[in-house]
Amino acid sequence: MHARRSVRPVHALAGILLAAALALTGCSGASDSGADSSSAADKAAAVGEAPENAKSGAGASGAKATSAPKLTATRIIRTASLTVQVKDVPKALDEARTTTENAGGYVGDETTTRDEEGAEQTRVVLRVPVERYDDVLTALQGAGRLLERTAKAQDVTDQVVDVDSRVASQRASVARIRELMDRATKLSDVVALEGELSSRQADLESLLAQQASLKDRTSLATITLSLSEKPVEKAAGDDDPGFTDALAGGWDAFVTMLRWLAVGLGAVLPFLALAVLLVLGWLARQRRRAAPPTSEPGQD
Repeated sequence: MHARRSVRPVHALAGILLAAALALTGCSGASDSGADSSSAADKAAAVGEAPENAKSGAGASGAKATSAPKLTATRIIRTASLTVQVKDVPKALDEARTTTENAGGYVGDETTTRDEEGAEQTRVVLRVPVERYDDVLTALQGAGRLLERTAKAQDVTDQVVDVDSRVASQRASVARIRELMDRATKLSDVVALEGELSSRQADLESLLAQQASLKDRTSLATITLSLSEKPVEKAAGDDDPGFTDALAGGWDAFVTMLRWLAVGLGAVLPFLALAVLLVLGWLARQRRRAAPPTSEPGQD
């Protein structure tokens, strides 16, 4: 009786342990299957996204291939020279001023002259923004008959970059000298640093002037405009000489001949007067010699 009672608790304990082991195995299996299913889902999603990424990548590369590459910002000095023949120079000059000012530019040097026939000629320098350069140039050359046009473009991008870099370096150098001056304690060091600072500031001012000049010439284009009045056109047949033209030409020739004769007479007249006096004196002397001697009274 005692042996049977001791066996039953052992069997019960073994059953409990086996049930717990099975439960743990089932839980781990369920978790492993869930993990496997989730990893499989992740893999499927990754596989599904791969073609889409490939398509988008192909599209992006195609867009990059077809799109034009962006050019680096360049600095160009643009200059042009125009010679235009117009009917009315003052009117054309006013129109050129208006066109330039409407484009955001301004009028520089201006020179106006008149020739012997009274025709007016004007030379003016115009400064316009580079983005309006082509529009202004087209408007100016359309004001009349274009006789001559020259245009130049000079790329100074490297020069601008170099000057900007040198300005930055020189400013840093000046700042270092100022810091050393603040720390200097000896008078000799202060004097030496002041001389060095003055030299570097002069170099910095020169670089700043170059920088400003490049900025002005690259931001504003220069157009030199020359305006001249259009000569009056002759009517047909005016080139053929007529009776009036011949008569006028003959009269001009006659007047010219008289003028030259008067000039020649004026040049010879002093010598002719002297010759006449000499001849008169010679004749008077000859008459004295030819006259008979007179007899004295009482000698008969």
